[in-house]
Amino acid sequence: MADQFDLIILGSGPGGYVAAIRASQLGLKTAIIERERLGGICLNWGCIPTKALLRTSEIYHYMTHAADYGLKADNIGFDLGRIVDRSRKVAGQLNAGVKGLMKKNKVTVFEGVGALTGAGKTGGKLSVKQGDKTVELEAKHIIVATGARARDLPFAKADGNRIWTYRHAMVPTEMPTKLLVIGSGAIGVEFASFYNDMGADVTIVEMLPRILPVEDEEVSAFMDKALTKQGIKLVTGAGVEKIETGAKAVKASIKGKDGTVTTEEYSHVIVAIGIVPNTENIGLEALGVETERGHIKVDGYARTNVEGIYAIGDVTGAPWLAHKASHEGIVCVEKIAGENPHPFEKWNIPGCTYSRPQVASVGLTEAKAKEQGYELKVGKFPFIGNGKAIALGEAEGFVKTVFDAKTGELLGAHMVGAEVTELIQGYVVARQLETTEAELMETVFAHPTLSEMMHESVLSAYGRAIHF
Repeated sequence: MADQFDLIILGSGPGGYVAAIRASQLGLKTAIIERERLGGICLNWGCIPTKALLRTSEIYHYMTHAADYGLKADNIGFDLGRIVDRSRKVAGQLNAGVKGLMKKNKVTVFEGVGALTGAGKTGGKLSVKQGDKTVELEAKHIIVATGARARDLPFAKADGNRIWTYRHAMVPTEMPTKLLVIGSGAIGVEFASFYNDMGADVTIVEMLPRILPVEDEEVSAFMDKALTKQGIKLVTGAGVEKIETGAKAVKASIKGKDGTVTTEEYSHVIVAIGIVPNTENIGLEALGVETERGHIKVDGYARTNVEGIYAIGDVTGAPWLAHKASHEGIVCVEKIAGENPHPFEKWNIPGCTYSRPQVASVGLTEAKAKEQGYELKVGKFPFIGNGKAIALGEAEGFVKTVFDAKTGELLGAHMVGAEVTELIQGYVVARQLETTEAELMETVFAHPTLSEMMHESVLSAYGRAIHF
């Protein structure tokens, strides 16, 4: 007889495991299925271990610039194996933490490959392959949280040797000497930043006219100058036409915006051109679950078109962010449990890029706001006008705010510079509370802090900036 639960979650990433905890809090008998490691891609192979790597490169950068701070640091070097080992230990520590959370919240964990085998008013069914054994499970509700994987180039699949995805780039066995990064989204720029700071000769190729194309145009332009100044070569409006892999190098043919094709040799290539949702071979087709370009279609409560089947996280489409998946999971579970949550909306999800300098944003860019017909008031304040930034030796960057001129609504905020991935949450909270410029102007910001720039940017939008 099949094991029975109120809720079963297929996948234990930041959507799945958070949903499982909330379900347990609400009194649902819950199980979670994971084929690899609890915590999913984000915790084990994405968000967390990459930040450990980037922290290493940040410290290494400061060490090589010790003289700027009146310090001496001679014979600076690094041990690549120990850098990778530290990153893996950080991921391992958090993986163990998720295991502890599952135990604490009495969530039953099934290790194996799961697939949906039934759905309907009486409940859903799942099978879990565990080696030679198959376990049958039943639940009133099933959440699909299977995430996504890196997209390969059709003509040059990642081999882990010379052509890497983010997973290979996270555990290098050798340091690239000359690195080509294909794609300039957050993943591509973060790895370019890490390897450049560690001494590699880095080139980024982007098909669109500018790097970080989803960000505000001024942020993209600033990052273009900042990364170029650091020695990274940026090739925009271009595409990689061909890759030839050799024993010790890769030849890449790049077609520029003028149509000219140039061929150059690199030690390694990182492919960061997007993701593919993990929707194959999990039983969706047989149950008639609707998908669009591979992503599962859901409503504001994560419900699919099939009763009792839900989906959250990367498998449901953009934005492909851990915090989006977590919040989506909580809304879904609360609705299942009979609570009355607000339907999930994408209007206030922050995006962060942990490069050097960092990038963070929420809401509409200036261009998007104009496209939607808003009359705008736009404020901007530079890091060079902030005492804390100057004291830190991090005086490059700016904070930009976009307001509806008629109502004072904060339509968007865009930042580039040191620690902006921490600062952005202030604007996210402001937007969630439907704060206008009046409340932000009247708020007292501590001095000296980087957050004062947030205040000054708001003041700037209304011609009232004090320190610039």
